Order: sequence, then structure tokens, then C-alpha cells
Amino acid sequence: MWAIVTGTAAYPNGRELRPGQSTSLTVGNKWGGRIWGRTGCTSGGQGACLTGDCTSQCSGANPPTTLGEFTFDAYAGLDFYDVSMVDGANLPMYINISHTVTADPVSATGCYKGTCTKPVDCPSAMRAMSGGRVVGCKPPCAAFGGDTYCCQGAWAGRENCVPSKWPVDYTQVFKKAAPYAYSYAFDDAATMSCKGRCDYRVTFGVT
Repeated sequence: MWAIVTGTAAYPNGRELRPGQSTSLTVGNKWGGRIWGRTGCTSGGQGACLTGDCTSQCSGANPPTTLGEFTFDAYAGLDFYDVSMVDGANLPMYINISHTVTADPVSATGCYKGTCTKPVDCPSAMRAMSGGRVVGCKPPCAAFGGDTYCCQGAWAGRENCVPSKWPVDYTQVFKKAAPYAYSYAFDDAATMSCKGRCDYRVTFGVT
């Protein structure tokens, strides 16, 4: 996979990571951006990828893509961060913090409140396919369309976009795999905070 970090010239096309490898990067105190992984890339990461391809000069990624989202020194000395599967998922991901006065809510092995990170068990109707194999899991809106799953029309806004009232609550597809992650646009309990120096470790993998 190729790791992408937005808002820095250090990773213009991503950095290749093979299983077990790691890389590090220092960014400014006011940095805000996203981290994700591109998979199935051609031409040494310079060409097209099966998942995680960049949009708008790599400010974002084409779904389905698992995103790590960060805003440093956002309010009262706090950083805010999250794992988002709002745009679907292509890789498992969890985030740990260190050098902080904040307790890390996620264990070093990716467990959260007794539930650990595992692959997304994607229903067949939500599977993103390429060459006859599954490469990711689409969000409900992309898979099924309609006002309900896309949270528009009568279902628009925080008060109306309520997955428990959908015909099927497909957000649980992602919650069961990553209980700490955003599973839909208004899943605000998934936002985490960190106070202090706050070093971050982003792991692409399962418990």
C-alpha cells in the first residue's frame, strides 16, 4: 500500500509500505489533514490505484477509502482526530496517541471498549469489486442510493439522519469492524481529542 498524508509536501504521491514496515513524519502544530492508504497501485505508486486514488491534488480520496482525520490545536489546546468510514472502507485502521495527558482510548493492539479491530464483513451489495475480487466496502449511499441512505430530502440533517430508523442499519457493518470509527456523517461520538505534545501512530491492520 501507499500511505498518503495531506497538507505536506513530504508525501506528494504517498510512501510505499510493505507488510510490517513503518514510516514517520513531523508536521506543524497547526496542521490539519488526512491520512489514508492507496492499494493496488500501478507504476510505483505514480499511476492509478484500485482504492484510495487521490482527488484535487490529493486533498481527498475516491471512495471507498478509510480515512484518518486530524485537526491540531483546534480548541483549548486540544487536537481532534478520528478514523472515518463515512466514505466506505478499503483498509482497517486504528490510531494511538502518546506523549499526552490524555488517556489513549484505543489499546496498542487496536481494541476499544472491549471490541477489537477486525476486517469489515461487507454485504455483497456493498462490495467494491475489481477483477473479480473485493477491494473495498462502499458506504450505504453509494451502494443503494436514495434519500434515506444518502441522508437527503426528508432524511437530511443531524436530527433526521438516524441510521436506526433505516430499513437496515448498514452503519453497523463498519462499527462491528472498527467500533471507534465514524460510520456515517453525524456519528460525532467517534471524534477523539488529545492534549499535550500528542504523537500519533496510525496502524493499517487488525488486532
